Amino acid sequence: MKRIASFCALIAMCALTACSTGNNSAPSFDEVFASRRSIRAYEPGRTISEDQLKELFKATQNAPSWANFQPTKYYAAVSKESREAVLALIGGNKNSAVNASVLLISTFERGKSGYFQGQQTNEIGEGWGAHDNGLCNAYLILKARAMGFDTLIMGMRDGDGLRAQFNIPENETIMAVIALGYRAEEPRDPVHKSLDEFVKFF
Repeated sequence: MKRIASFCALIAMCALTACSTGNNSAPSFDEVFASRRSIRAYEPGRTISEDQLKELFKATQNAPSWANFQPTKYYAAVSKESREAVLALIGGNKNSAVNASVLLISTFERGKSGYFQGQQTNEIGEGWGAHDNGLCNAYLILKARAMGFDTLIMGMRDGDGLRAQFNIPENETIMAVIALGYRAEEPRDPVHKSLDEFVKFF
């Protein structure tokens, strides 16, 4: 009887340990990388809370940027009306994003990244703003996946229409619209280049 009681206690302890060490914890960094895909079909009717969006945006603040200028800005279309306004301005991507929970417009402020004391630092110029915006968006889509969401970065969009609809200042360059939601289907794994095709060791 004592052996049975000891065995039961051991099982209970193991169960508690498993819970406390994260069997139900967030995915690992490698799991986030492996499962992050561009999703073109979302579950309809699913919502993402304001608190979840705030957690997502806070993660993007850890992205590196030129002199920590943090030039990236986001405009979140959450309501049905604002999402429909964005859908009307993204051309052929509309069908891919129609059921997304949120549509994000990603921009960057010009004249910050790539500049020192108001002067362009090198030949890349405003390209550094786009670079920093890309880093910020990368943090966003990876954090989104870690939170159980999915994304699609879309470059096909009517920039002038989005600027007018969301009162985006003229000093901001509109880069992309990002669909955010829950995948409705499993995507195919893409074929990746071999390392030899894009890495050179010296």
